[in-house]
Amino acid sequence: MGESIRTSNRAPASKRIGFWFGIVTFLLLVFFSGIEGENAVIGRMAAVAMLMAIWWITDAIPLAATSLVPLVLFPALGIMKGKEVAPVYVNYIIFLFIGGFLIALAMERWNLHRRIALRIVSLVGTKPSRLVLGFMLATAFLSMWISNTATAIMMLAIGLAVIKQTEESFGVEKTANLSVALLLGIAYSASIGGMATLVGTPPNLALVRIFELSFPAAHEAGYILSFGQWMLFGLPLSLVLLGIVWAVLTRVVFPSSNDLEIAPEILEDEKRSLGKMGFEEKVVAGVFAATAFLWVFRRDLTLGSFSIPGWSGFLPFGSFIDDGTIAVSMALVLFLIPAKKKDGETESHGTILDGGVFRKIPWHIILLFGGGFALAKGFQTSGLSEWVGNHFTSLEGSPTWLIVVSICTGITFLTELTSNTATTEMILPLLAAIATAAKIHPLLLMIPAAVAASCAFMMPVATPPNAIIFASGKIRIAQMVKAGIIINLLSIAVVTIVFLLLGPSVFQIEPGMLPEWAIKP
Repeated sequence: MGESIRTSNRAPASKRIGFWFGIVTFLLLVFFSGIEGENAVIGRMAAVAMLMAIWWITDAIPLAATSLVPLVLFPALGIMKGKEVAPVYVNYIIFLFIGGFLIALAMERWNLHRRIALRIVSLVGTKPSRLVLGFMLATAFLSMWISNTATAIMMLAIGLAVIKQTEESFGVEKTANLSVALLLGIAYSASIGGMATLVGTPPNLALVRIFELSFPAAHEAGYILSFGQWMLFGLPLSLVLLGIVWAVLTRVVFPSSNDLEIAPEILEDEKRSLGKMGFEEKVVAGVFAATAFLWVFRRDLTLGSFSIPGWSGFLPFGSFIDDGTIAVSMALVLFLIPAKKKDGETESHGTILDGGVFRKIPWHIILLFGGGFALAKGFQTSGLSEWVGNHFTSLEGSPTWLIVVSICTGITFLTELTSNTATTEMILPLLAAIATAAKIHPLLLMIPAAVAASCAFMMPVATPPNAIIFASGKIRIAQMVKAGIIINLLSIAVVTIVFLLLGPSVFQIEPGMLPEWAIKP
């Protein structure tokens, strides 16, 4: 859940080139796009989109700063009024992210995430392959709910402690493969776990909002991507990918001998250092469990002919409640309950969460969300979406599997070098338009694209977890690329197969048929 934005004190040449290339491209499109008359706004919108795309891809200026461009250029170029652009930046998806992040910060503050991780690792086992699996399961589970960056940092600390003890017992050379498999397992499962839930990674949240902006009639018709519905698809996908990545790391690329079994006492020492579960941890655990339950079962869950009614349907105003309402409500509970010492004595912590926590919210990601939402709205308002879509009508009748594979391949390798959130927000509005023009269900294109944005496993710069693990000094780029290229290719196949098997049933998609809410009046 979340990604970090890399910054440097001195802009490299690629950033300077990207900065000026973006400006030159913008000016050329504004003045020489060839689109005139009433459609001239399409050319101006294309200019803004290209400027933002180039700056996002090259990181010419901070990603969050680029996200503010629509607030200035949309009114200046007559695309949208300033008072219409600003509200697009803030919506229930933003509050879903904020509420979920506050609960995640409470887990971190009171070490609940560390206790959960150690419990899972201990249960799975201490033989080399089992140890890697335990770390991967723990990392993936935590990344479903909290920042993948924070998860990777926390799991890295535990992993390095285990590796140190193993190296002292068996020697550095003999444990080399185990060390690499364990650390790469942490990095990769932090990304894979985020796919399972809507709050697990920013591209998933971006998908929900951009889908609503691109197809407002879908929301009016009651067609909404809900938390529980997403998990029916995302959780099986994550589990399959985790199993494949574990097998590749421990059986194919970096196998280890079974005589390297880790002494269980190492993990027990880590657990003992946490002490008994205190009052604060229990409260956070209760709130976390309640939030997950309320998210998953808010709306009806339908898989084929099987359906579970959602709890919101039994409330007088249940239709007014969304996932953002739940996230903020449960986070507020943590600001109301007084904190105590772990021995039960009152302490000056105030409440479980206090005002200082707001300094830790990644506001740059929130601005990045907003910029993407504004871009999507601009595509729709200006008519650029329809214009782009009309150039892809030839896709009508193409094999669905081929389209999905092509999208997954392009997005997977593009995000090796760019922000997955920015990439998703650039691509999704275009895919929505292409799907409409080609008479393809929009989610057949948009969901695989959003998921593939979390499948970059080759390069240290691809994701924050990759960068964190690489920074440990125990992984070489060649090792990450060796495993990553195999997993990238396998993930493309897995995403395609799992989506085509589960997607139509979970998301009520009829391949080859454009829904009524997607047909432009």
